[in-house]
Amino acid sequence: MLQVQNLRKSYGTATVLAGASFIINDTEHIGLIGPNGSGKSTLLRCITGEEQPDAGTVVLSPKGTTLGYLPQTFQMLGDLTLAEALASAHAELGDAEAAMQAAADALTASSGDLEGAMSAYEAALALYEALGGYEREHRSASILQGLGLGEVDPATPVSTLSGGQKTRLGLAMLLLREPDLLLLDEPTNHLDVEALEWLEGFVQGYRGAVLVVSHDREFLDRTVTRVLYLDPDTRTIRSYMGNYSDFAAAREQEHASHIEAWKRQQEYIGQVAQDIARLKGGALDIERSTTPRQPGVRVLARKKARLAKSREKKLERYMESGERVEKPRARWWLKLDFGPPPPGGRAVLRMEGVSFAYPGSPALLEDVSLDIQHGERVALVGPNGTGKTTLLRLIDGSLQPASGQVRIGSNVRLGRLAQEQETLDPGKTVLQTTLLERPMNETEARSFLHFFLFEGESVFRKVSECSLGERSRLQLALLVLRGCNLLLLDEPLNHLDIDGREHFEEALEAFEGTVIVVAHDRAFLHAYPDRVVEVRDGKLRNFEGGYADYLRSFAMHPSEKRG
Repeated sequence: MLQVQNLRKSYGTATVLAGASFIINDTEHIGLIGPNGSGKSTLLRCITGEEQPDAGTVVLSPKGTTLGYLPQTFQMLGDLTLAEALASAHAELGDAEAAMQAAADALTASSGDLEGAMSAYEAALALYEALGGYEREHRSASILQGLGLGEVDPATPVSTLSGGQKTRLGLAMLLLREPDLLLLDEPTNHLDVEALEWLEGFVQGYRGAVLVVSHDREFLDRTVTRVLYLDPDTRTIRSYMGNYSDFAAAREQEHASHIEAWKRQQEYIGQVAQDIARLKGGALDIERSTTPRQPGVRVLARKKARLAKSREKKLERYMESGERVEKPRARWWLKLDFGPPPPGGRAVLRMEGVSFAYPGSPALLEDVSLDIQHGERVALVGPNGTGKTTLLRLIDGSLQPASGQVRIGSNVRLGRLAQEQETLDPGKTVLQTTLLERPMNETEARSFLHFFLFEGESVFRKVSECSLGERSRLQLALLVLRGCNLLLLDEPLNHLDIDGREHFEEALEAFEGTVIVVAHDRAFLHAYPDRVVEVRDGKLRNFEGGYADYLRSFAMHPSEKRG
């Protein structure tokens, strides 16, 4: 279906793709993974034709194969309403419907060539039915309901939708077209658990081929049967059979084998070097202990020296050959050391009888109360749009409740990581943003930013020019500088690659303060929080014992929905 051959792409001196090749067959569901910045989105844009590669070919076959692409952002929707955006997704069907209606009107008004009018109507009807016309309404409603957009007013401007709703709308537009090959770039970002499970089911049952870029480990485990890894060192593609867990196990085995082979090589090099040194030393000892009048003995010295020289050349050839095993690269991970938090009391947060509504809208939260103690790890869950982000903004004081009180404990130093990254100044550079947070010289700031994967000239890039993943890393760096003891994290894993997610989890595990986190990454939710608070229908529901206990409560009461 899709054949990518020797694809190359550079931006200036930076090589993004260096001979990437792979094939996707009909009905295959494949994951494309790699660290942030390795070129995954660039590869997708080359496949869709949005960008032209410097070399290589992209071939879709057979002729007429359709391709659908879900990007990470949706600026192209402009000022459209929800209904207009959905209509644009199947414009071909709309044209067919209009043509069928025109043919029907012509047939009704026909007083002459009735047979010709009937033939035209039948052709228009056949095209409409072939495009799934009569199923459109039911299918549209099913997709919108599954993605949680069923209750949204069709006249709502797309620009006013939340990040999660925009992702859902992009998915809905794509799925309504039902292309032969789906290209999905981070489709799980901003989706709540209900929508994630719906999307999983849809992808699992999708009759066409799917290529999905995702950092959601559980999603990949449940939806793909092969993984393409875009290697950040070679800038090429490697293929692994199985899901993400199979890939991770294979990569770990490869890494272990690489280390073992390198150790054996170093032992061999050491032994040869010792042998060379022994031969040279033996030759030198003979030379020193004999005189020219002992030519027979000195012949032995020359033999030893020649043998040492021969082995030296052989070792040099080996070191320059393709047989040599490269030293395993040190894994350069995102460094997140929050350090010990400032001292604080046991009572970190108390909300009593809090209600809140946005102007002109019904109450989002009604008479809710919440107590958080020092050291707790609390996950806020629930469908998109139920007020999780609003709750965090009430806690940090950027929003004020209509009624009730929000009290922060003594000595609490609060830091919030914003989902939409609105706390960052887009006009400032990465370095300027860092220097404003804490007094330090430029060298110290650049050394610090290096731990968050900002190196070289990237520190001079404006925030507005940074990728979504880079902005997330910058926000994390600022939280570290502030030395917070209460972290409010709104979708902190969005835009972090898989390695970044795993190491972020490790950093949070080591953090001694209090964390309130909004997250939909199920691997993270299973591993991290010790308490879950659900936000739904304006109320808060508390579940002690972590995410597994939260899920078990719904297994016992299957009529209830979860988010």
